[in-house]
Amino acid sequence: MTTMRIVIQDELGGPEVLRIGEVERPEPGLGEILVKVHAAGTNPVDWKTRTFGFGGFEPPFTVGWDVSGTVEAVGGGVRLYRPGDEVYGMPRFPKLANGYAEYVAAPARHFDVKPARLSHVEAAALPLAGLTAHQALVDVAEVRPGQRVLVHAAAGGVGHFAVQIAKAKGAYVIGTASAGKHEFVRAIGADEVVDYRTVDFTEAVSDVDVVVDPIGEAYAARSASVVKDGGHLVSVMPGELSEAEQARITAGYMMVEADWSGMRALSALVEAGRLTPHVAETYPLEAVAEAHESLATGRTTGKIVLTVA
Repeated sequence: MTTMRIVIQDELGGPEVLRIGEVERPEPGLGEILVKVHAAGTNPVDWKTRTFGFGGFEPPFTVGWDVSGTVEAVGGGVRLYRPGDEVYGMPRFPKLANGYAEYVAAPARHFDVKPARLSHVEAAALPLAGLTAHQALVDVAEVRPGQRVLVHAAAGGVGHFAVQIAKAKGAYVIGTASAGKHEFVRAIGADEVVDYRTVDFTEAVSDVDVVVDPIGEAYAARSASVVKDGGHLVSVMPGELSEAEQARITAGYMMVEADWSGMRALSALVEAGRLTPHVAETYPLEAVAEAHESLATGRTTGKIVLTVA
């Protein structure tokens, strides 16, 4: 078969602009692999791109970056994988990867071998949010054993990975989450959980070495106030800080990047039993609009995944 199903949008807008189309199957170029997609993860950037055209993208286009599947073919020069290998990854971000599709062609080093402990659905939930958490904690903040780490939205996509990664690195982890999600956040490793709806975390938490902030905006300034001198505030979304706070701590907005070494680190944590994706909901590719409706609520515990093959 030379064609494939793919989710396409012809205009910016709500979930209703997403439709199933049929296009020519891509071919892997030099250094690329063609992956038959079994599952595609969803992330907040997906619905924001669908709505606002993140990155300046103009329709028609296809969103989606997290995929897990089987190598169908390899391009010239690829030695890491062979047809039949099971892989997962976050190809091309922040450029378009066309992840909501039956096949994806992308650079081989944007993928890693899928951990045997994970199903394709679980693996598709991991790359973008997992790499965001890992790059924030390990690459940027260089978290160390014994440090105090505050993770906002600790039950969410980035948050639930950040809790587990920080704990695996030997940190004391504090998470913010609504009361109904406290049991989940503790179960994945948090030492303390703060109910952000009833408690002002700036009064309940202090002397923190690292804050992982997937929320940004006003949360950035509030979070800076609980970071000790010389500590790190890593925001996934932009936020404004005073000059005094910027001089006192290391703070800024971080965008995740495709990263083979980071993927391998995530895989190692999974295989060691230190990192597990939580999949709250799955939808078939044809129900992508429903998946986006749920995704945009911002209330998901863990991740939402599309099943493809």
